[in-house]
Amino acid sequence: MDGGGRLDQPLMRSGPSGVGKVGAPIDEPAQPHVRIRPQRRRFAGPAWLAPYLRRAVRWYKTCMRILPARGMGIAGATLLLAATLGYGAVQGQHVGQIVNWLKDARDAVANAVGFRIAAISLTGAKEVSREQILAEAGVTERSSLLFLDADAARARLLANPWIADAAVLKLYPDRLQITITERQASALWQEEGHVNVIADDGTVLQPYVEDRYLGLPLVVGRGAQREAKHFLAVIDRYPDIRSVLRASILVAERRWNLRLKNGIDVRLPETNVEQALGLLVSLDREKNLLSRDIAAVDLRLPDRVTVRLSAAAAQARDETLHPKKKKKGGEA
Repeated sequence: MDGGGRLDQPLMRSGPSGVGKVGAPIDEPAQPHVRIRPQRRRFAGPAWLAPYLRRAVRWYKTCMRILPARGMGIAGATLLLAATLGYGAVQGQHVGQIVNWLKDARDAVANAVGFRIAAISLTGAKEVSREQILAEAGVTERSSLLFLDADAARARLLANPWIADAAVLKLYPDRLQITITERQASALWQEEGHVNVIADDGTVLQPYVEDRYLGLPLVVGRGAQREAKHFLAVIDRYPDIRSVLRASILVAERRWNLRLKNGIDVRLPETNVEQALGLLVSLDREKNLLSRDIAAVDLRLPDRVTVRLSAAAAQARDETLHPKKKKKGGEA
């Protein structure tokens, strides 16, 4: 106490908050200083890249400490960082993912500055859906007009057998125009028991036949898909033959046979096909050749027509020309 009967020091602390609490007893220890660490930002990239990146950063810091010159340290550490990331991507088979991630990041920046694809004009597509065309062209919701490769998109579209030609036009800042020219189904092609829908240039459009294509002409044999356009154009000039035709068969990639709906085979020559078809039409009109009980008509020789009877007709003819003689005892 001092001379006035007062204590030399107050029983409660006073002062700024950094020294102690106001009103706290003098024997209460001041609270220790707590260091608050800043919260780490989470890695925003793909999750599989994070461990490789952390390892690369550790090696980068090590290189910066052990390499003597500052410039040399930065260069060496940078190369090591790139090598580590590259090695991790290759070993983990993440190269494709890295490329896609970088593309998405690039497109995101372009979209942010006004190059987002806001409108897509698509014309000429009937057999191929809009969704399929955009997918094959590589156009997604994240794509930017700035970094869309129009030539590459066109090349991918031309890989579709239905698409004969395509044009991809970028209209800045935010419009994309795609024009499609499709092939048309013209015939069915059968080879080794498999039937495909083909275009007039021989391109296989699809390896199955829908009901709407059952009325298309059928060509059979190796190489028939390439020769079908020209040959069917010739057949179309003879509607009497076309109406009863079931299939056109290419023989040894040299000449054609016709299989009619009633089972008759017509063997055509390698050359002068139109002349042979004209003769066949004349014989049918004059003598009803194609309505008779025959198996084949051979038109390969220019100076004659050979007709082969069916098995039943041949047997009936033999019985007519060579009747069996009656045996003794009444046995026939």
